[in-house]
Amino acid sequence: MRNSIRGNALLVGVCMMAGLAAWGQAQDPTRPTAVSIDVAVVYNSLMTNVVVGNSFWMQGGSVQVHSQFWRGWGAVADVSGLHTANTNGSGLGLDLVTVAFGPRYTWSAPHRHYAVFGQVLAGETNGLNSVFPNTAGAKDSANSLALYIGGGVNVPLQHHLALRALEADWLRTQLPDGTTNVQNNLRLGAGLVFRF
Repeated sequence: MRNSIRGNALLVGVCMMAGLAAWGQAQDPTRPTAVSIDVAVVYNSLMTNVVVGNSFWMQGGSVQVHSQFWRGWGAVADVSGLHTANTNGSGLGLDLVTVAFGPRYTWSAPHRHYAVFGQVLAGETNGLNSVFPNTAGAKDSANSLALYIGGGVNVPLQHHLALRALEADWLRTQLPDGTTNVQNNLRLGAGLVFRF
């Protein structure tokens, strides 16, 4: 059941990206459209918690594929992986793999010295190689809904290359933790953006 949900979510995301890009290209044929696709490779650091009041940092990265199709509006797919070897000094590790899709709005400054974007993404997070307590005992993996809200700043370096100077996102997950089963995470990142 979970594999079919994951597969359907991935299929919906791919169809959404392809459909929105095609829709943007199909607009008024007498006026050129500014459909662009970029791929960002981002180093991420995530402040998270297992139980309320005990926070720790995870390290990892993400790959984002973004298509801008109409007046700053676009769609983005984000796949990220994060790891820590020691959650709260317990000696237990934790790996998080998150796949999310959603809309992004980008505003470019005059003379294109920088671009600011905001996004809302939804998808699934998978917690692996740790302990996830629940009423039936404990498991070494768990899945939950993932919700990102945030944004960032891109600084152009060359025609097809930009610096992701900063990205900051609030990530809400609902993995079993033996207390509230809700995690409010802060993801910070920086990296490179390749425009095609």
